[in-house]
Amino acid sequence: MSTKIELEFTVGDHVVYPAHGVGQVQAVETQEVAGLSLEVYVITFDHEKMTLRVPTKKAKTAGLRPLAEGNVVSQALTTLKGRARIKRTMWSRRAQEYEAKINSGDLISIAEVVRDLHRSDSQPEQSYSERQLYESALDRMAREVAAIERIDRDAAITLLHKSLVKAVAA
Repeated sequence: MSTKIELEFTVGDHVVYPAHGVGQVQAVETQEVAGLSLEVYVITFDHEKMTLRVPTKKAKTAGLRPLAEGNVVSQALTTLKGRARIKRTMWSRRAQEYEAKINSGDLISIAEVVRDLHRSDSQPEQSYSERQLYESALDRMAREVAAIERIDRDAAITLLHKSLVKAVAA
Protein backbone atom coordinates (compact mmCIF):
# COMPACT_ATOMS: atom_id res chain seq x y z
CA MET A 1 0.00 0.00 0.00
CA SER A 2 2.92 2.37 0.57
CA THR A 3 3.79 4.42 -2.47
CA LYS A 4 7.47 4.90 -3.08
CA ILE A 5 8.35 8.57 -3.40
CA GLU A 6 11.34 9.66 -5.44
CA LEU A 7 14.14 10.46 -3.02
CA GLU A 8 15.97 13.73 -3.41
CA PHE A 9 19.25 12.37 -1.99
CA THR A 10 21.02 9.06 -2.39
CA VAL A 11 23.55 7.21 -0.29
CA GLY A 12 26.96 8.90 -0.58
CA ASP A 13 25.55 12.37 -1.33
CA HIS A 14 26.96 15.30 0.61
CA VAL A 15 24.14 17.40 2.02
CA VAL A 16 23.84 20.52 4.16
CA TYR A 17 21.68 20.54 7.27
CA PRO A 18 21.21 24.12 8.53
CA ALA A 19 22.15 23.61 12.18
CA HIS A 20 25.07 21.23 11.57
CA GLY A 21 26.59 22.03 8.19
CA VAL A 22 27.89 19.43 5.75
CA GLY A 23 27.10 15.78 6.30
CA GLN A 24 26.95 12.67 4.15
CA VAL A 25 23.97 10.41 3.54
CA GLN A 26 25.02 6.97 4.82
CA ALA A 27 21.74 5.13 4.32
CA VAL A 28 18.03 5.39 3.76
CA GLU A 29 16.25 3.31 6.39
CA THR A 30 12.70 2.50 7.30
CA GLN A 31 12.05 2.81 11.01
CA GLU A 32 9.07 1.92 13.12
CA VAL A 33 7.95 4.98 15.10
CA ALA A 34 4.79 4.84 17.24
CA GLY A 35 3.44 2.01 15.10
CA LEU A 36 4.06 3.91 11.87
CA SER A 37 6.62 3.10 9.24
CA LEU A 38 8.90 6.07 8.62
CA GLU A 39 11.53 6.37 5.92
CA VAL A 40 14.60 8.38 7.07
CA TYR A 41 17.91 9.61 5.70
CA VAL A 42 20.77 8.58 7.96
CA ILE A 43 23.27 11.43 7.78
CA THR A 44 26.68 11.48 9.46
CA PHE A 45 28.59 14.61 10.38
CA ASP A 46 32.19 13.46 10.85
CA HIS A 47 33.42 16.73 12.34
CA GLU A 48 30.77 16.52 15.09
CA LYS A 49 30.93 12.72 15.37
CA MET A 50 27.16 12.75 15.08
CA THR A 51 24.49 10.85 13.18
CA LEU A 52 21.18 12.46 12.33
CA ARG A 53 18.02 10.78 11.06
CA VAL A 54 15.78 13.02 8.97
CA PRO A 55 12.42 11.74 7.67
CA THR A 56 12.63 11.73 3.87
CA LYS A 57 9.23 13.44 3.56
CA LYS A 58 10.32 16.23 5.92
CA ALA A 59 13.82 16.73 4.50
CA LYS A 60 12.94 19.87 2.56
CA THR A 61 11.01 21.54 5.40
CA ALA A 62 13.88 20.65 7.77
CA GLY A 63 16.13 22.67 5.45
CA LEU A 64 18.18 19.74 4.15
CA ARG A 65 19.71 20.78 0.85
CA PRO A 66 22.34 19.67 -1.65
CA LEU A 67 25.75 21.35 -1.67
CA ALA A 68 25.69 24.86 -3.11
CA GLU A 69 26.05 25.24 -6.87
CA GLY A 70 29.17 26.85 -8.34
CA ASN A 71 27.49 30.22 -8.88
CA VAL A 72 26.48 30.36 -5.20
CA VAL A 73 30.06 29.57 -4.17
CA SER A 74 31.45 32.35 -6.35
CA GLN A 75 28.81 34.74 -4.95
CA ALA A 76 29.86 33.73 -1.43
CA LEU A 77 33.54 34.32 -2.27
CA THR A 78 32.62 37.72 -3.74
CA THR A 79 30.74 38.47 -0.52
CA LEU A 80 33.95 37.78 1.42
CA LYS A 81 35.73 40.43 -0.66
CA GLY A 82 33.07 43.03 0.17
CA ARG A 83 33.34 45.69 2.83
CA ALA A 84 32.37 44.55 6.32
CA ARG A 85 28.97 45.82 7.41
CA ILE A 86 28.93 46.30 11.13
CA LYS A 87 25.66 47.58 12.51
CA ARG A 88 25.78 49.99 15.40
CA THR A 89 23.54 47.81 17.55
CA MET A 90 24.40 46.13 20.83
CA TRP A 91 26.76 43.17 20.52
CA SER A 92 24.22 40.71 21.99
CA ARG A 93 21.75 41.67 19.26
CA ARG A 94 24.36 41.36 16.49
CA ALA A 95 25.58 38.05 17.94
CA GLN A 96 22.03 36.67 17.71
CA GLU A 97 21.78 37.79 14.09
CA TYR A 98 25.15 36.21 13.25
CA GLU A 99 24.13 32.96 14.96
CA ALA A 100 20.86 32.92 12.98
CA LYS A 101 22.77 33.44 9.71
CA ILE A 102 25.20 30.62 10.53
CA ASN A 103 22.35 28.26 11.41
CA SER A 104 20.35 29.23 8.32
CA GLY A 105 22.62 26.96 6.32
CA ASP A 106 22.70 29.60 3.56
CA LEU A 107 26.26 29.86 2.22
CA ILE A 108 25.99 33.54 1.34
CA SER A 109 24.61 34.46 4.79
CA ILE A 110 27.46 32.52 6.38
CA ALA A 111 29.93 34.36 4.12
CA GLU A 112 28.50 37.67 5.40
CA VAL A 113 29.27 36.62 8.99
CA VAL A 114 32.83 35.59 8.03
CA ARG A 115 33.33 38.90 6.22
CA ASP A 116 31.87 41.04 9.02
CA LEU A 117 33.82 39.34 11.81
CA HIS A 118 37.16 38.86 10.02
CA ARG A 119 40.08 40.78 11.49
CA SER A 120 43.34 41.42 9.69
CA ASP A 121 46.58 41.49 11.65
CA SER A 122 46.51 45.29 11.73
CA GLN A 123 43.03 45.43 13.30
CA PRO A 124 42.20 45.27 17.01
CA GLU A 125 41.74 41.91 18.75
CA GLN A 126 38.33 40.28 18.70
CA SER A 127 36.41 39.50 21.84
CA TYR A 128 36.09 35.84 22.75
CA SER A 129 32.48 35.65 21.57
CA GLU A 130 33.29 37.41 18.28
CA ARG A 131 36.12 34.96 17.66
CA GLN A 132 33.84 31.98 18.49
CA LEU A 133 31.20 33.14 15.98
CA TYR A 134 33.85 33.90 13.36
CA GLU A 135 35.46 30.45 13.77
CA SER A 136 32.06 28.77 13.65
CA ALA A 137 31.06 30.59 10.43
CA LEU A 138 34.48 30.05 8.82
CA ASP A 139 34.40 26.34 9.68
CA ARG A 140 30.85 25.91 8.34
CA MET A 141 31.73 27.71 5.10
CA ALA A 142 35.06 25.88 4.69
CA ARG A 143 33.44 22.46 5.10
CA GLU A 144 30.93 23.17 2.35
CA VAL A 145 33.55 24.66 0.00
CA ALA A 146 35.82 21.67 0.73
CA ALA A 147 33.05 19.19 -0.15
CA ILE A 148 32.19 21.09 -3.34
CA GLU A 149 35.79 21.54 -4.50
CA ARG A 150 36.80 18.05 -3.27
CA ILE A 151 39.63 19.47 -1.17
CA ASP A 152 40.26 19.17 2.56
CA ARG A 153 39.00 21.68 5.13
CA ASP A 154 42.43 23.33 5.60
CA ALA A 155 42.81 23.93 1.87
CA ALA A 156 39.31 25.44 1.83
CA ILE A 157 40.21 27.75 4.73
CA THR A 158 43.32 28.87 2.83
CA LEU A 159 41.10 29.62 -0.19
CA LEU A 160 38.67 31.65 1.95
CA HIS A 161 41.52 33.54 3.64
CA LYS A 162 42.84 34.58 0.22
CA SER A 163 39.49 36.23 -0.55
CA LEU A 164 39.42 37.90 2.86
CA VAL A 165 43.00 39.21 2.56
CA LYS A 166 42.24 40.67 -0.88
CA ALA A 167 39.28 42.45 0.66
CA VAL A 168 41.39 43.99 3.45
CA ALA A 169 44.19 44.97 1.06
CA ALA A 170 41.76 46.67 -1.32
